[in-house]
Amino acid sequence: TTQPHNHTTTQPHNHTTTRPHDHTTMTNPEAEKHKAIGNTHLQSNNLTAAIESYTAAINLDGTNHLYYSNRSAAYLKKGDAQNALDDANSTIALDPNFSKGYSRKGAALHALKRYNDAIAAFEEGLKKFPGDTALEKGLEDVKREKEGPPRGAAAGGLGGMFGQQLLQRIALDPKTRHYLNDKEFMAKIQMLQRDPNSLTAMLSDPRIMEVLGVALGGGGAGMDDDDDKDSDKPPSPSKNDKPQSMDVDKQQSQQQQQSSSTTTQEKEEEEDLSQLSPAEQKKKQDQKLAVQAKLRGNDLYKAKQFDEALSAYDEAIALDPTNMTFHSNKAAVYFTSKRYDECIASCREAVEVGKANRAPFEERAKALTRCAKAYQKKGDLEMAIECCREAQLE
Repeated sequence: TTQPHNHTTTQPHNHTTTRPHDHTTMTNPEAEKHKAIGNTHLQSNNLTAAIESYTAAINLDGTNHLYYSNRSAAYLKKGDAQNALDDANSTIALDPNFSKGYSRKGAALHALKRYNDAIAAFEEGLKKFPGDTALEKGLEDVKREKEGPPRGAAAGGLGGMFGQQLLQRIALDPKTRHYLNDKEFMAKIQMLQRDPNSLTAMLSDPRIMEVLGVALGGGGAGMDDDDDKDSDKPPSPSKNDKPQSMDVDKQQSQQQQQSSSTTTQEKEEEEDLSQLSPAEQKKKQDQKLAVQAKLRGNDLYKAKQFDEALSAYDEAIALDPTNMTFHSNKAAVYFTSKRYDECIASCREAVEVGKANRAPFEERAKALTRCAKAYQKKGDLEMAIECCREAQLE
């Protein structure tokens, strides 16, 4: 068989002018439209729609490796690792000099728990592209998981989290300090100190999940912590809604002060905007608009207008896809509205965006802790523990 792109050059494709498809005479404009729509859906976590758009692009031009690469990413995010692997292989077949094809293949094999094959894929890519950050990170991750404890024993990696430092954190957090007076709770903490693997039997206790959030740096920060806490309790609107509202109002006041401070700083910096390129100016303006959309989403969230809040956060993501907070806030909405699968997907997306853009560890750990809570609600305690382990290893 012949490969459509058997290039004789070894220059990597940089999405500019090094690839035949980047020339207007070689690119199918209609296929490019579908790809652009797919990218928008992918950024907004509308994975089924993204896959459909990339498939439409492939049907119009089946020789463009980027369409397969992007569809592979969408499949993997959706949890369909086998189709992600198939598309990664197609990407490499169409263009062996495209580094992301190998990282896509390695990531799909990693998700399938085919550790040796994943390692081989990443190493093959690194032979062609030494020093590639994505390939090095992927190889490191799969080796760490392969050499680590099996998922059923994942809690063993959390043993150091239940020591004296955790008790100090519990005491300092106003939401958890009263637990220290609860003999039953303290007995569980002492048991965890002796045998971290007993965590599996304790995750049905929402207090343990909350304390895990504190231990992982995920407690006490963010617009949605109180709502997660309330969502873990049986519904009793007359009692729970009022304090939640008070906490959110306080949070809103803090956000308004932060927003005011940000606005002041932005005004001070406006004089320098003229020194930036048009692209840089647009990026800064989009970031400002993204924050405004996020704040609007927060208000809608507090008003329990969940669909409208999600739309606002999607708008923020489209304007600034590098900020993991927008994905985390979507996850909070999904959790509160008991859409746990979508919560998990948004948490995972938040973590990936955070990793790619060097977000603070605390924010990434917080997203993984919420992911664990969602798995707990679904009754999948094994995956809840796995998320806790991931948070510790971030």
